[in-house]
Amino acid sequence: MEKNPDIQFRSPEEIKLYQEARLTETLAYLQAHSRFYQQMFKEHSIDITRIKKIEDLQQIPVTTKTDLQLHNSEFICVDPDDIIDYVTTSGTLGDPVTFVLTSKDLDRLAYNEYLSFNTAGCSRHDILQLMTTIDRRFMAGLAYYLGARELGMGVARVGNGIPELQWDTIHRIHPTCGMVVPSFLIKLIEFAEKNQIDHNTCSMKKCVCIGEALRNPDFTLNTLGQRISEKWPSLQLYSTYASTEMQSSFTECSEFHGGHLQPELIIVEFLDDKNLPVKEGEPGEVTITTLGVEGMPLLRFKTGDICYQYTEPCACGRNTIRLSSVLGRKGQMIKYKGTTLYPPALFDILDDIPRVKNYVVEVYTNKLGTDEILIRIGSDENSESFAKEIKDLFRSKIRVAPTIRFEPAEYISQIQMPPMSRKSIKFFDLR
Repeated sequence: MEKNPDIQFRSPEEIKLYQEARLTETLAYLQAHSRFYQQMFKEHSIDITRIKKIEDLQQIPVTTKTDLQLHNSEFICVDPDDIIDYVTTSGTLGDPVTFVLTSKDLDRLAYNEYLSFNTAGCSRHDILQLMTTIDRRFMAGLAYYLGARELGMGVARVGNGIPELQWDTIHRIHPTCGMVVPSFLIKLIEFAEKNQIDHNTCSMKKCVCIGEALRNPDFTLNTLGQRISEKWPSLQLYSTYASTEMQSSFTECSEFHGGHLQPELIIVEFLDDKNLPVKEGEPGEVTITTLGVEGMPLLRFKTGDICYQYTEPCACGRNTIRLSSVLGRKGQMIKYKGTTLYPPALFDILDDIPRVKNYVVEVYTNKLGTDEILIRIGSDENSESFAKEIKDLFRSKIRVAPTIRFEPAEYISQIQMPPMSRKSIKFFDLR
């Protein structure tokens, strides 16, 4: 693919014109190769030659996760012999979906992470400690490795978990950057404190974080981010937002004011329930159109993730759209005693309670047909007074208090990491 890393520093008008030229190419490719979109264009009498501007995308229906699940193979645009890599989505909101990548798609994936690491201030002089899995049909772990290689970084592929092995790697190889789920950093800190390791003087200076929010919409650190920062102030934390479906990512720069769009690789819209664009300052569902994907390109795909957008130029010099951290997933919205909630709001409160070692949040439908919340907490303390303290904290923050149940922390850890899972699970939707 043509690489144009400087496009993100051009004016918003130039970026838009560039994306619209790429959009024309993408629509022509879908018309020629995608059975799903050929059928969509035919059913809705869509003349792709009339889709010139990003605003014109509103003439095209959105693509949903249900479409991907029901018509998975119809999205494939290449001959089976051209497929190099098979991955699956994590299945957060349903059954996993298979995605296929060609050799060029893998090159594109590497380039995306090259741009991502570059945005986070990494260079070929860094050594990356990869603390995520690179197997289990997981696209991201492979992407990080390919991107680091493209940038010229050294890589230590440690994988997820095992704090002892992580610290042995830090002492042995002296990595300067980590790729990690942020809550795992708490476990690294705890291991260091128990084993007289001075983590603030180790070689690790920054971490690019995935899977969990670190900041509030006003860019301040949330509870998880604060806990890490208080214990490990010398460590810089960069947030990213990505998904298998978009095959690209949004990454924070050193200004820490939202994740930057990579305009060569993706077009993003923020839509309401009627699939209309929201105004800036309003939360919207992240909806993406991939650019330059061969195997399984997507057009106006609604991710289910609710975010804010920021369009003012960033102090880093980039003029791209930026995303807030994810407020929640549309399919995970909870209506509890008249209050609308998303799981991250519950996580933020629980992460701020030192005596809570770990937890899972379960949502189910009660006998009245309404949402009920059960929080299963791993803690050394399981008194009624502690449960009341937790409930009072919830009432003070979100006006309602869920049901609390104490269980052994070891058992909660097993629930969080089922045998087939690639990442820790803290939310279970049983509705």
